Amino acid sequence: MTSTKPSNRRQFLRSNLAAAGGLLFAPLFPGPAKAGENRKTDRILVVVELSGGNDGLNTVVPYTNDAYYNHRPNIAIKAQDVLKLDDRFGLNPGMLGFERLWNTGELAIVHGCGYDKPSFSHFTSMAYWHTASPNSGDEFGWLGRLADIMAPQPMANMIINIGSTQSLAVNSRVHTPVVFDNPERFQRNGFMQQRAVLDAVAPEVSETSAQFENPTRRYLNDVARSARSTSALVRRAWAEYKTPIDYGIGPIDLPKVAACIAHGLPTPLYHVSFRNNAFDTHVQQPALHRRLLSYACDGIHGFLRDVDRLGFGDRVVVLVYSEFGRRVPENANLGTDHGSANVMFLAGKRIKGGHYGTPPSLTELTDGDNLIHTVDFRRVYGTAIDGWLQQNASAQVLKGQFQPLPVFA
Repeated sequence: MTSTKPSNRRQFLRSNLAAAGGLLFAPLFPGPAKAGENRKTDRILVVVELSGGNDGLNTVVPYTNDAYYNHRPNIAIKAQDVLKLDDRFGLNPGMLGFERLWNTGELAIVHGCGYDKPSFSHFTSMAYWHTASPNSGDEFGWLGRLADIMAPQPMANMIINIGSTQSLAVNSRVHTPVVFDNPERFQRNGFMQQRAVLDAVAPEVSETSAQFENPTRRYLNDVARSARSTSALVRRAWAEYKTPIDYGIGPIDLPKVAACIAHGLPTPLYHVSFRNNAFDTHVQQPALHRRLLSYACDGIHGFLRDVDRLGFGDRVVVLVYSEFGRRVPENANLGTDHGSANVMFLAGKRIKGGHYGTPPSLTELTDGDNLIHTVDFRRVYGTAIDGWLQQNASAQVLKGQFQPLPVFA
């Protein structure tokens, strides 16, 4: 007879714990760690995913480029409508929040982000972006690997993923991400018949206790205690959070991040996403895309103003990405189809605002109608890892050397 190793049991159990309002992977130790404990920085990185494949060309608009208008006779943003940044580029008119960040020098635009041999599948390309391993993949996400380097031992609340399911980006070898959607209903899930069992938590046992000798039982009790503690902590953070800041009306979860920060959770890494492939604009794109960008930009601008109000403005940076861009020409349905290179953003008070990277050519295309990427997206990740979090670990996290961009002073 063969026995299952405790580490394998833990991996299995970790993947099968849930919480109301979304999947919860509770930390293994009850209660929050002290700020800065067991890690090297008190800086915070908030990663925002525009799921579905955001159209970069109608986001940061090359309004003086004739090729842009030739490729998109019906859906191009007219020059008089863009929010002009300079004599070459302007923002989609829905991006008033980002215009304000640009005007205060808090927005960095990185052009031409992508990778070699791009996939146009949502699932596959998102896996590449989540793991920072294009055309290969990894069991663990780039944020998860980063967390493992920042804190080599398990630490409560090291990563928070706000959403109904866990993103691959936060999957970690060492840490168990906290994943929740609705803070008010944040608790372990289970059928009504299981409620009493889930709520029953054995008291902590000493190393001399017989129960201590059963690693699976000890692990389950640790998880149950920490799940109860973490869910209570998050619910309390949300209940106590009040803000006068206008985040707009969009379905973005950044106020929940602000609540966790305001409550003093020691979390350095957050992941938030637009759900349901919202940015997959194949049909009648212009009005929908403008509205989606308004939601995202108002929410991010509001969040940065909020954390500044709370006294954390110098400690927070936001990174914005999407799994791919869109093709250069419009399609027959007044939308755009899955493409390659795209824009990424970094935003916050410590950003040196401006343009970074080389904008791709709109006349020299690949496969007839796709942009050729000019910046490997892992350079932006590396910029956040080494330039912002100052971990000097981007090569280890990203499994290669990717020169950071000079976004931070």
